[in-house]
Amino acid sequence: MSKPCFFSFHYAPDNSRAAQVRNMGVLEGNAPVTDNDWETVKRGGDVAIERWIKGQMIGRSCTVVLVGTNTAARKWINYEIEESWKSGKGVVGIHIHGLKDLNGNQSTKGSNPFQGLIVGNLYLSPIVKLYDTPFTTSTYVYDHIKENIAKWVDEAVQIRNRY
Repeated sequence: MSKPCFFSFHYAPDNSRAAQVRNMGVLEGNAPVTDNDWETVKRGGDVAIERWIKGQMIGRSCTVVLVGTNTAARKWINYEIEESWKSGKGVVGIHIHGLKDLNGNQSTKGSNPFQGLIVGNLYLSPIVKLYDTPFTTSTYVYDHIKENIAKWVDEAVQIRNRY
């Protein structure tokens, strides 16, 4: 089992794709949240969401940002990336648009969520790696991620340790 990780993703459109990655059995991840649980957290407002995110990050060494079509520039994705970096966690991104959702659909490739993000005085885009598979077939995309994700996480932790 590789390092314990926090998974960051745009819930509504990418939950099923994210579940595929989380269920690969390669990484130890945070417990999935149900729709009802997330709605309860959201009702508590920004403070409750921040508290929930920070609680989920406890004991994690890396944040894996699962990048779908609309992941970049989302408020809570940015918050998770920034909190991860500030707390000394590795951060890595993986494009997941090539994985099929529950309806059997792939999506379009999303923008780099690290582009333009500054934490402290560091621009994250030249530091944090964002991986994309060379494949277009969902099963090959899945296999490529599964084969490499532990290495990517370990590398992200090593990169973060240099800063």
